[in-house]
Amino acid sequence: MGVNQLERALGLAGLAAPAHWREVTGSTNALAAELAEAGAPEWTLVGAGHQTAGRGRLGRTWQDRPGGALMISFVLRPSLPADALGLLTLLAGAAWAEAASALSGVEVRCKWPNDLLSADGKIGGVLAESSVRGDDVRWVVVGSGINLVRPEVEGAAGLGEVDRGVLSGGFLARFREVYELERYELSEAVVARWSAVSATLGRRVAAVGTDGTRREGEAVAIDRSGRLVIETGEGEAVVASDEVEHLR
Repeated sequence: MGVNQLERALGLAGLAAPAHWREVTGSTNALAAELAEAGAPEWTLVGAGHQTAGRGRLGRTWQDRPGGALMISFVLRPSLPADALGLLTLLAGAAWAEAASALSGVEVRCKWPNDLLSADGKIGGVLAESSVRGDDVRWVVVGSGINLVRPEVEGAAGLGEVDRGVLSGGFLARFREVYELERYELSEAVVARWSAVSATLGRRVAAVGTDGTRREGEAVAIDRSGRLVIETGEGEAVVASDEVEHLR
């Protein structure tokens, strides 16, 4: 991809910010976090051709095929409260689903909270990390990995080869469109945009908490903080950090 394509992506989204490219890096999120700590401005964009220590949600690893995935992270300095930062993960998922579907012709949908799916399997995911001091959100890094070529990982799929600069620019433009709204409007827009491309809502799911508590029911909505609402038959359960499984 290279730094020129990152700069092109920023330009397509109407953004002016530094771009950093590494052929190989441990993690684009880790590099973006270092830059954020050093004072990098909002929208600073980092990309890599291969990650050796890619990370996923709940401590999982992210494996890519060298040169076969699109991996970018960018810095945000939002005015959101810490308990609303989950909205940014959902916004990124919705923006990727919209941009990828439009460019590739492959229908891409979102599994709560951060996975991107096609009919063939998992295409990618989003990982947002933040630095919060008291009530002050210092920075957020939003990282994404999108398989273009299917990796040798069970359950994974690929989007197919597309113009990476155009795909990244389309994603950033869609993300920015909602991110720059006022808080109330942002929440409403994220709920609407994510719900429209959701693979989770309307399905029977199991949510397993960090303490092992398991709840099953129908995923019926996301609330204005990005939490998943499940109708269990014994009332509604709201989950924020559980592992959610789609049931058949």
